[in-house]
Amino acid sequence: MAAVKEQKYDRQLRLWGDHGQETLENAHVCLINATASGTEILKNLVLPGIGAFTIVDGHTVSGEDVGNNFFLSNNSIGKNRAQAATELLQELNSDVSGNFVEEMPDRLLDSNPEFFHRFTLVIGVQLPENTCLRLGSVLWSACVPFLVCRTYGLVGHMRLVVKEHTVIESHPDNALEDLRLDRPFAELKNHIRSYDLDSMTKKDHSHTPWLIVVAKYLEKWLSGHNCQPPKNYREKEAFRQLIRQGILKNENNVPEDEENFEEAIKNVNTALNPTKVPSAVENFFNSQQCNDLTSQSSSFWVMMRAVKEFVQNEGNGNLPVRGTIPDMIADSQKFINLQNVYREKALQDASAVTKHVECLLQSVGKPPENIPEKDIKLFCKNAAFLRVVRCRSLADEYGVDSVNKDEITSCMDSPDSEMVLYLMLRAVDRFYLQHSRYPGVYNYQVEEDISKLKLCVNSLLQEYSLNVNIKDDYIHEFCRYGAAEPHTVAAFLGGSAAQEAIKIISHQFVPFNNTFIYSAMSQTSATFQL
Repeated sequence: MAAVKEQKYDRQLRLWGDHGQETLENAHVCLINATASGTEILKNLVLPGIGAFTIVDGHTVSGEDVGNNFFLSNNSIGKNRAQAATELLQELNSDVSGNFVEEMPDRLLDSNPEFFHRFTLVIGVQLPENTCLRLGSVLWSACVPFLVCRTYGLVGHMRLVVKEHTVIESHPDNALEDLRLDRPFAELKNHIRSYDLDSMTKKDHSHTPWLIVVAKYLEKWLSGHNCQPPKNYREKEAFRQLIRQGILKNENNVPEDEENFEEAIKNVNTALNPTKVPSAVENFFNSQQCNDLTSQSSSFWVMMRAVKEFVQNEGNGNLPVRGTIPDMIADSQKFINLQNVYREKALQDASAVTKHVECLLQSVGKPPENIPEKDIKLFCKNAAFLRVVRCRSLADEYGVDSVNKDEITSCMDSPDSEMVLYLMLRAVDRFYLQHSRYPGVYNYQVEEDISKLKLCVNSLLQEYSLNVNIKDDYIHEFCRYGAAEPHTVAAFLGGSAAQEAIKIISHQFVPFNNTFIYSAMSQTSATFQL
């Protein structure tokens, strides 16, 4: 990547790397409706360098739009909203290509539904329920991810609709190290054997990496404990004491200040972490997608099958070695030598997996070079942290027979759960279907609309056989909102939605599944699987 780009995108490159940035720059996102929420989302995608965006919006800019949307000005009034927003958004980043279509999404769905198939991701903002369901069905069939976003008064709502989203780099918090001291591979055994703590000089003794220190004392422990490593707290404490006894003493029999030994004692739990295939990865190995490969299978599942075959063969029940070790107090050369043992083993394992990938590709009629070696190495490095997100379709969420009643009912144990806000949003959509407007949009009708909205709430609960109670306060509140889109809530939703969009595009980090509700009243949020 050019030095100028490295400087421009420095902070984000640290998050998702060159390859993540490249994926972002190759993406084309479609935004439906350049409202305050929509332009806030796009702003947060244009700044980090999304490749291209297309805004679909048939509305004309009004004074109300200018009042809550930073990406429209007084000069925009009377213009098409897609065009006006595109012009101003493009000023944020010259690397990004902006396009617009002056059309209502329903017209496009009538005349050319395939129009939406070309995008990496479609983001629908402030859409009526019917349009949302129609578009959701088209995108679901085409396997295009759909992110539904909405700001309604002091409530923000997002819904992710994607059949299957695979994540190689999930970036887990507090990931366990892959050290293999309980199952050392041959090269690691030889490297450990090359150290003799008892005959070392004082300097070498205090500059030996803690991992080697633990490994040497683990050998002593195993020989005296029937080859069983320390398992419970008491045994681990005894093991720490064994290491502590190895600290050199001065002429007055006082222990020396050996930081590497202290580090070894502190890292006993890390070092003794058992090597095993995580249950989530085992489930992937047993899945139909992994075992029934076809020419249509994604590279993710081909690599998953290759790793499964590696585990069953060369890996002797273990995943490929990750190839990284934590930083530690040590002589530089000793640390580099140890690091190289793990790195070289990781390369060997990735090479073995590559052979499996090539055979599998040939078996489904694809050329062996179809999956680049760098992708296989990345997959092997992250094999313990692979994730797959499968959302339900909008049709399932809205269907009377397939609605997730258990999730709704269990969350409604608390009368002020964010689930209430979800049910209220569904009720105002029902109101719109009946009255062709949202409740409270005209001040003089607020009182009248309260009783109408209450009927919509009750009919929704009755239709889905939901035995839950919604307080009248919420019905009054949603009528007072008048379907307004306050910029403060839109800005929060814009940041949240852009973050999820980047996860979907880059296949890094794990997106939410599948419904997100934000309450600006209580400053709380929640995710639900609906």
